[in-house]
Amino acid sequence: MSLHEADRSSGAVSLKSMLAGEPPGAGEHAIPLGEVAELICRGGWPESVNWPLARALRANRGQVDETARVDIRELDGVRRDPQRVQLLLRSLARNVGTAAATSRLAADLGAPDNGGIKPHTAADYLNALERIMIVENQPAWATHLRSRAVLRKRPVRHFVDPSLAVAALGADPDRLLGDFRFLGLLFESMVVRDLRVYAQAADAEVFHYRENGRLEIDAVVQARDGRWAAFEVKLGPRKVEEGARNLLRLAERVDPEAVGPPQALGVIVASGYGYTRPDGVGVIPIGALGP
Repeated sequence: MSLHEADRSSGAVSLKSMLAGEPPGAGEHAIPLGEVAELICRGGWPESVNWPLARALRANRGQVDETARVDIRELDGVRRDPQRVQLLLRSLARNVGTAAATSRLAADLGAPDNGGIKPHTAADYLNALERIMIVENQPAWATHLRSRAVLRKRPVRHFVDPSLAVAALGADPDRLLGDFRFLGLLFESMVVRDLRVYAQAADAEVFHYRENGRLEIDAVVQARDGRWAAFEVKLGPRKVEEGARNLLRLAERVDPEAVGPPQALGVIVASGYGYTRPDGVGVIPIGALGP
């Protein structure tokens, strides 16, 4: 479930409305950082929404273990080493929200003659994890640019729910709060999860945008009729200016005759007020985002 479905978001800022060109705006929606970490660890699983956190964490770890031992084997009857699947899940967790290459994930497990796997084996495992809906990659946005920038086509890797990344590493809210950078990646993954849910209701899809060494945008939502909006995800309010600057650069780079102008540009943050800046970029607390 998304945060809106779990009653942790008011839905005051509608993705569908932003795709229609309506500016975002909302009152204050404060989710303390500790609660953000807990929401990420608990996940959006309907049966565990009201469970004690310790029980929810155990259930998530059990799901990861079952995936490695049973689910991936039952997919097509192909024998896959549960221990190596478990190690790959941990590597994916460490690289969540990044465009890590398959070869990098394979190398993270070590040399093939020392318990690791080859890149083509890692690719097979990843494909199986996608088919059993444990991993859901975020594809690159194909667009036309005014510049000659080289776009990176590699997908950004996410679990279907960031709580699985937490479970694969055996982490908890306290550990996440001790690693602010990793918490930021997991927060981005949670936002992408929610955007995917809301995009389905708007007949749209969620992509990412990457240029080689130049510009990265966390999420581009494009409707089937071509209308699009772009979002940066920032855990702390101090990064809003950076996110807004990136979004405005993207708007300058794309060819409006090919893809049209953006219907909305927004920086999604953990908490605070929802408003539209003088430059037209919206600041959207995750506790206000909805379908």
